[in-house]
Amino acid sequence: MEEKRKTERNASGVRLWLGFALLFAALLGFAFWNIVAGSTALSVSEVFDGLLHANSAHRVIVMDVRMVRILPAILLGGALALSGFLLQTFFNNPIAGPFILGISSGAKLVLSVTMIGFLSRGIAVGSVTLIVASFVGAMLSMAFVLAISYRVKRMSMLIICGVMIGYICSAITEFVIRFADDSNIVKLHDWAMGSFANIQWDNVIVIAAVVLPALVITFLLSKPIGAYQLGETYAQNMGVNIKAFRIALILLSGVLSACVTAFAGPISFVGVAVPHLMRRLFKTAKPIVMIPACFLGGAVFCLFCDLIARTAFAPNELSISSVTAVFGAPIVILVMLRRQKEGGR
Repeated sequence: MEEKRKTERNASGVRLWLGFALLFAALLGFAFWNIVAGSTALSVSEVFDGLLHANSAHRVIVMDVRMVRILPAILLGGALALSGFLLQTFFNNPIAGPFILGISSGAKLVLSVTMIGFLSRGIAVGSVTLIVASFVGAMLSMAFVLAISYRVKRMSMLIICGVMIGYICSAITEFVIRFADDSNIVKLHDWAMGSFANIQWDNVIVIAAVVLPALVITFLLSKPIGAYQLGETYAQNMGVNIKAFRIALILLSGVLSACVTAFAGPISFVGVAVPHLMRRLFKTAKPIVMIPACFLGGAVFCLFCDLIARTAFAPNELSISSVTAVFGAPIVILVMLRRQKEGGR
């Protein structure tokens, strides 16, 4: 028996190392591919020339067009997947996610109204304002979802209600943007569909300042998250303050999804699909593994989807949300079918 356990531990360790090695390799590979591919293809020597020499002719393409898009895709993709993992932990359901539950759409609605209000008066909208407005919208949507969860016992009905909230918020947002007077405001339509295209270097600094501390805090909560996954009673016996812990999950998830919406708009299905893929890859739900795995997986997923969005029909560009839906929606369907087969709610 002891020999069998030792063998299982060794196999688990090998899977762990191989899994993270695969994610890091994919991250570096897609990041480099995103640099060289585009309407203007670059060779490897041209990429390094643009990276290393400030006066290079390729500097603008490498740093101010592509790198400024790659880094947000990594940070925001990881943030979105991590937000989905936290929501799935909170609701104890693998289908829960910021897009599915309408949280991203609520953030989009409040942010759109805020931006239109500021821009129509000629007032510049700063990064902090963007995040705060998105966070308020995310929390309002979360409040509706939580209120419904106390009345609805079946998780499937909660998901349906969340989807309806998302549709309502998206419809109102589209109406507000379409009938905006200022021509600059009308351009918000591209953002409302989801895109990493309009992010600037000063935005990247703010994104990193929000996402990375949230990642660290979430990782520090690995132990109580693991206890919570085993049930509230078990978590309480382990000394977890359930009320404070649930509030922390909501706030962290809200901050992460709000940051994504503030700078890239709503991005669909990443928060649901990536955590499921990481569980399949690592064969575990342990938070100490899943938290970094989800972050890296979300980064890889968004880099891959953004590559397709930029290059599939170049010079025309697809919205990132359209591409993530193509790859993420089938995974959500598979999760739902599996739960149905296992007799889940």
